[in-house]
Amino acid sequence: MTDATRLSAADFHLGASTYLLNHSVGRPLKSAEAAFQRSYFAPWQDEAEGIWPQWLGCIEQFRAALGQLFNVPGARFCPQSNLSSGLTKLVMALPQFTSGRVLMSELDFPTIGYVLAQALPRGREQIQFIPAGLDVSDANVWADHMTSDTAMVFLSHAYSNTGVQAPLAEVVALAKSRGVMTLLDVAQSAGVLPLDLARLAPDFVLGSTVKWLCGGPGAGYLYIDPERLSQCQPKDVGWFSHANPFAMDIHDFQYHPGTERFWGGTPSVAPYAIAGHSIAQLVGHGIGTIREHNLRLQQQLIEALGERVVSPLEPARRSGTVILNLGSQQARLAPALNAVGIAVDERAQGVRVSPHLYNSDDDIRRVIEVVQGL
Repeated sequence: MTDATRLSAADFHLGASTYLLNHSVGRPLKSAEAAFQRSYFAPWQDEAEGIWPQWLGCIEQFRAALGQLFNVPGARFCPQSNLSSGLTKLVMALPQFTSGRVLMSELDFPTIGYVLAQALPRGREQIQFIPAGLDVSDANVWADHMTSDTAMVFLSHAYSNTGVQAPLAEVVALAKSRGVMTLLDVAQSAGVLPLDLARLAPDFVLGSTVKWLCGGPGAGYLYIDPERLSQCQPKDVGWFSHANPFAMDIHDFQYHPGTERFWGGTPSVAPYAIAGHSIAQLVGHGIGTIREHNLRLQQQLIEALGERVVSPLEPARRSGTVILNLGSQQARLAPALNAVGIAVDERAQGVRVSPHLYNSDDDIRRVIEVVQGL
């Protein structure tokens, strides 16, 4: 696909439903299966000595696509099986956590708390929580909770259960001014909220491709700023973490000079073959274009449903998701939408509606009609 090409709903497998669960799983591209066959199965079927070089080429294409997505060199990303695994490796690799603490929100995805409680030397004692009732879109809230022993701020770009977008630029700048590291979780934002890591300059980023990037599960990634790399000494390593994986000297381990030191043992390939293709296609379409479409469809919900939208109304504070809550009628909402073939889900705040580039005005009109009929 050239840079001028634009994707449409016809380029995706959408199924029979009106699909608005993009905060959970993005729909696959129709071209993904052929790309997977070409880059993964064909070398396996047809090559002899050339299988692994081509497979590793798939992973390099994945890293390069991430580089285009986030406007930084692809070599700054190390593939990870998932966000939890990457977080475990990172926390255990940093010397700052012999005493320092991590600041995060109670609104973060629970896996983050689970990992930190086990990976930090003193467990939960080293976690500082911003209470769930506070507004994480307000940089002052983050400023008020950073203390002298805060070593790292863990910041989700988007909070899918509330539809809130965090003020990344303000919080990252504030943390830098206080000598505090920053770790961003972009699992719920990559592919719908444009993000320039070269401009933002966080220390670390973790993400996945299963949601808005439409790349399926298993293709996670860890970004490391070059200035932090030398501080990182991972404990969970393998031969692909070695400076020379083919040295084959069992008595001599040397960290890879790049982010590959976080790689580990023999890598999976299949997830990256799919995800690399999907990311490249979405980047070619334009993440800014996806966001414009997302905001336009969100605005239709906001204007039609008013106070029943309980997620942020200001575009700069919105994630890719709108949250609907009907008060006393809330228990009827998700079943009513599902009954007419509209795929959504529900969390404590309300029903989550997440329009992607392949969703249409008609999809949103159908949601509005159901809500207004209750």
